[in-house]
Amino acid sequence: MTSVRHNRSRRGRWQIAVAALSVMAACLSWQPAWAQPSATNVVTVNPPDQLHIRPDIEELPVPPTAPSTAAGSCTAAVNPHGTGCLSAAWGALGAVGTYYPSSDYVMVGAVLAGAPTTGATAIYSGPQALLVHTDGKTFPNGDAWKCLTCGVAYPTNSSANNNNFTYPINGFHDGKRALAGAAVIDCGHYKFSDDMCTPAQMHAYPLYWDNGTGKVGQLREPRLNPDDTHIGFSYMPPSTTVLAEYAFAGALAFDQANNRYDIDNVRTMYNPIPAFAPYVVRGSTLKFNPAGMIGEFRGWTADGRSALGIEDYDSDSIDLWATDNTTGASHPLTHHAEYTDPNFPSPNGKYLLSEQVLGSGRLDFVSGLQGIPPLTDQLSTIGYVSGIRNNGQRRFFLPWLVDLGSGHSEQVNAGADPNWNAAADPAWLSDSTAAVWAENLVTTPACGGSNPLPCPTSAEPGGRHSRVMIARFDGLAPTSAPQIPRAPDITWGLAYHPGDQLPIPKPLPSGTYTVDGTKGGEAKVVITDDATNALITEIQVAYTDFRNDAGMTVNGTESVARRSDSELSAVTFHENLKMSGAHHGTKVTSEPGGFTLSPAVMENNFQATGTMTTTIDGKTYIQPGNGD
Repeated sequence: MTSVRHNRSRRGRWQIAVAALSVMAACLSWQPAWAQPSATNVVTVNPPDQLHIRPDIEELPVPPTAPSTAAGSCTAAVNPHGTGCLSAAWGALGAVGTYYPSSDYVMVGAVLAGAPTTGATAIYSGPQALLVHTDGKTFPNGDAWKCLTCGVAYPTNSSANNNNFTYPINGFHDGKRALAGAAVIDCGHYKFSDDMCTPAQMHAYPLYWDNGTGKVGQLREPRLNPDDTHIGFSYMPPSTTVLAEYAFAGALAFDQANNRYDIDNVRTMYNPIPAFAPYVVRGSTLKFNPAGMIGEFRGWTADGRSALGIEDYDSDSIDLWATDNTTGASHPLTHHAEYTDPNFPSPNGKYLLSEQVLGSGRLDFVSGLQGIPPLTDQLSTIGYVSGIRNNGQRRFFLPWLVDLGSGHSEQVNAGADPNWNAAADPAWLSDSTAAVWAENLVTTPACGGSNPLPCPTSAEPGGRHSRVMIARFDGLAPTSAPQIPRAPDITWGLAYHPGDQLPIPKPLPSGTYTVDGTKGGEAKVVITDDATNALITEIQVAYTDFRNDAGMTVNGTESVARRSDSELSAVTFHENLKMSGAHHGTKVTSEPGGFTLSPAVMENNFQATGTMTTTIDGKTYIQPGNGD
């Protein structure tokens, strides 16, 4: 996941910990305690800093599985109600969404298969949005689910590439509308749960914004603000040489004449002035500046007054940040997640369901050593690290519950089958007592064949490779879903008008700088730009008795360099770091060649030359094999 803000990095305090903790949302000065490797030798949260809220986890009901994708295979014997069958494929169950009027339901994106090509049941085919009971009850026809979009003419506009509902389904508070794929679905006078809400009443209105071409601009991962008015999305300008992603926000306005929703008052969630730069240069020193930490847009806080985005926290660890809509001030919501992007706050704003790579072991070799200043990250390396998090059709996301008041967290499904991986964004019941997420079972080529991981056999009905899970948290008292007033516009960002040139980010200028440790010592940083001063080509860092708030001392050197003058170049790391104090750790690369990641890592295909190894208190973490 790369962004125009390629490597925003929090560093007001240097801290080292063996595993990740969550950071109190409201306070940048909160100091996490040390964590430790688990019994299975993966980095996880230290027990004193874990939540102890008992989750009861179960599957939600979904349509029966189609025996095949052949037309007509979804027979009355498979589904006697004639309401469709679910594809058995990986990813057939994708996004989920909160249904605000009632916690008796959630919305689920699904791919249906096996429907006949003609007749009344032909509508139960392809990507659809479902409303699913969470209370054990059924709709009048006996199903626990209801297809909201089956038989509805869905827009084919190019405003988003997510008509398969793999991105979040965001319900409006009126219960009659939802942002689903490339459109807002609307059942007129009726709530989705009402028996009167049928395909004849449902409409799907496309989203429209002009990116300067006079045509519908491409929306990437749009997300509705809880105020039911604002919307945020990402945009990646087409290019074969530059990888850039811009975050935008605007306000929805229904255009009755054109039967669509326009996105008005569009603003970037980026501003190139120094007040929103990740680091500021003050003479010969670099100072961290916690503002504008959006990177890739990921949604909104529960009150809608801050936008969520992912950026570096520690070096090679990508976390979730909240950035105030008006001031642009940012604070972290997770701490050292190693990598996260799917997140959703509870409607009451007390908790976060955060899908993190932490606890899977996947990134421990590069991200596990907590407290390294994210200086080499400014190259930027965020896309390379994020690209390691998946291996094709195997994701390493795990659901974590984060208390936004204390910063404590817990893996919700600790001990679960690691072959089942969280998918897309999670959601909450509207009363904030339970969270929902979809899961996929690893399939070839991420297992089997030349891959040393054998492909598991699905035990799900019909052998399907996806499912929807709900975790009900003991002790979380139900609260009414708040009615959120209109949130402020993103006034710290730049106004965007069709045809405006997108702002070009400026890298840190070449030079030699000092970063002071919070408790003493220093890091000398040498930054080298290309001949046009448009791209950082190398960053070298040397630590001398660099001491941080956790009482650790860092010594040694590290560097990262591009193999060519291109944003899509391979990059080479050299690491020779040593930490001492209450805990001991090292991060080293094979020499003299170092550790090189190819641009293929951007495709979730790990390909490396050389090795990188992290050791923490005697526990060693190594990289996966190429292609694994």
